[in-house]
Amino acid sequence: MEEGCLAGSEGSWVLEDWWLEQRDEIAVASKGREGGGPPAGGTKLKPPQNVEVDIIDDTFTLRWARSKEPAGNVTVSADYLIPGIVDNWTKLPGCQHVTSATCDFSSLKMNVYEEIKLRIRAEEGNNTSPWHELDTFIPFQQARIGPPKVHLEAEDKAIAINISPPGAEDSVMWQQENPQYSVIIWRNMSGAQPWNETHHSRFPRIKIHKLMPETTYCVRVKARLLLHPNPAEFSPVHCVNTTVENELPAPENIQVILENDTYVLKWDYTHDNVTFEAQWLKSYLKRMPGSESEKWVQVQGCERAPVARCAPPPDMFRKRFYVRVRASRGNSSSPWSREEEFDTRRRVVIPPLVVALKPLSSHSLQVSVGFQDQTELQHYPLTYEVTFWENASNAERKTFVEQRADFTVLSLKPRTVYCADAQALLEDRPRSQRSNVACATTEAGGAPGAPLAAGVSAALTVLLVLCAALALGKLVHYVFFPAGKPPATIDEYFPEEPMKNLLLSTSVERTEECFIIENVDAVSAKEVNRLDEDHKTYTSQASQDSGNYSIEDESGESGGSQAGEELGQRGAGAGARSAVGFA
Repeated sequence: MEEGCLAGSEGSWVLEDWWLEQRDEIAVASKGREGGGPPAGGTKLKPPQNVEVDIIDDTFTLRWARSKEPAGNVTVSADYLIPGIVDNWTKLPGCQHVTSATCDFSSLKMNVYEEIKLRIRAEEGNNTSPWHELDTFIPFQQARIGPPKVHLEAEDKAIAINISPPGAEDSVMWQQENPQYSVIIWRNMSGAQPWNETHHSRFPRIKIHKLMPETTYCVRVKARLLLHPNPAEFSPVHCVNTTVENELPAPENIQVILENDTYVLKWDYTHDNVTFEAQWLKSYLKRMPGSESEKWVQVQGCERAPVARCAPPPDMFRKRFYVRVRASRGNSSSPWSREEEFDTRRRVVIPPLVVALKPLSSHSLQVSVGFQDQTELQHYPLTYEVTFWENASNAERKTFVEQRADFTVLSLKPRTVYCADAQALLEDRPRSQRSNVACATTEAGGAPGAPLAAGVSAALTVLLVLCAALALGKLVHYVFFPAGKPPATIDEYFPEEPMKNLLLSTSVERTEECFIIENVDAVSAKEVNRLDEDHKTYTSQASQDSGNYSIEDESGESGGSQAGEELGQRGAGAGARSAVGFA
C-alpha cells in the first residue's frame, strides 16, 4: 500500500515535470512565430545584418547583408510603421518573402516629409528570426539627387545643353523643389591646351557660347537644391563636336533702349547686306523642361529688319522676357544670338539726362536735371549722380547723389563759373550716358560768411541788451525798494541791539524828550543838585533849539539826572557849547 502510494506520488511528479517542459516549448515556439526567439525545430535563424535604406530620387531600396549560413529556403520580409498615422506594423509592399539581398518599396504611397520606421526579419518555413528594427527616418532628408539626363545640340561656336530634371515626370520627391544645375564643360582634344569651365543655371536649358568650331567638347551635369544639402550625383559624360564655322556670325550686344517714349530693340552687327529677325520668350517658360524651339514667338515689327534695330509693340514690354536675334542673307542664316533677359524696370537702357544751372545768389546755384522728352522713366524712383566743379584748371570735382531732380549747391564763390553734368541710375540697370555739360556764373556779392556774421552780431546785440536791462532792473529795485536790513558793511558797526534799532523803522514811533540847558557857566554845583531834586524845566520851542538833544530812557528819571550832570560838567569846561544827550 505504501509502495502504491509512493508510485502514485512519483507519477504525479513526473507528469508535472512533463507539463512544465511542454509549456516552455510552446512558449518558445509561439515567440518564434511572432518574431521572437528560436524556432521549435531547434534551428535558430539570425535576423539580417547591415540593413540600410537607399533613396535616389523616387526609388526606395532596402538593402542588407547575406547570411553566411546556407541559404536553403530562407526569405526576408519587412514591415513599416508611420508614427502617429499608421501605429500598427504593416507589411511593406515589395519586401515580402524576398530571396535576394535587396527589395524595392517605391510603390509605397507616403509623405516623403514625414517620419517612417522599418523592421526586417529572416524566415524559413514556420521558423522566423527576431525582428531587426531600423531607426526612424524622414525620406526627403535621406534622399540623394540622381544623375540628370542630358542631351547636347552643337553649333559652330556654341553648345546647347538640354537637361531633364531629376526624378520622374510625376516625381513625388522633388515636385516642390526648383533644382539648380551645375555644368562642367571641357575641351577633349589631344595636344591642345587644357580648358574647362563651370556654369550654373536655374533653367534646364543652358547655352554655352564663344567656343571653337570643329572641336570636341564634353560635359557632365548635376542638379542641386539651394535650400537643402542633399547629396547629388553627376550625370555620365556626354561629348559632341561643334560644327564648321558659319559664314554669318551671330548678332551681339542686344539692348532695349527708350527713345521718345518708345522702346527700341537694337544690336551690333558688322556684316552688310543682311536682314534680321527677332524672337521673344516669356521668362517663366524657361523653367519648363523640353525643347524651346516651339515656345519662341516672332517679334512683331522685327521681321526682316534691314538695319540692326527695330521697334517692337509697346505691350511686349509689360512683362519679363527673353530676346534673341539672328541675321540672314539669302538662304543662309546665322546662329541665334545669346539669349538676353529684359525687364522694363531693370534692363532697359536709360536715355541721357539734360542738366541746367541757375544762379540764386553770389554763393549758390540751383541744379536741375531731367529728360529731353517725356518718358515713363520719369515716374520711376531714379537716382541722379551729379558731378560739379569750378570751371578752372586743376579744379576739384565733387559728386552729389540726389533723389530730387532739383537741388541747390551752397558755399560757392561770387562771380565764378561752375559746371555740372549728370547720370541717371535705376536699381539693377546700367547707368545712363553722361548728360550735356551745363555752366553758370554766380552773382556778385560779399563773402560767403556775411549772412552768418550778421546773424552772430545780431545775437550778441540782443544778449548785451538783455544783460543791461537786467542790471538796470537790479539798480531800480535797490534804490526804490531797499531791503529792510542795512548792508553788511554798515551792520557790522552796530554790535549792540538797541543801537541797531536806531536805523530800523518800527511800527510805533517813539517820542523823544528834549531839553535846553541855559547859562551853563553860571550854574553851580548846588543848582545842579537842586535840579536833580526839583522838577526839571522843559521847553519845546523850535526857535530856541540849540542843536543838542538827549534821549531819555523809559527806565526812569535817574538816567536823565545822570545825563544832565554829565552834560553840566562838560559845559562848564567848554564854555558856551551845546551838548546833546541820547536816552
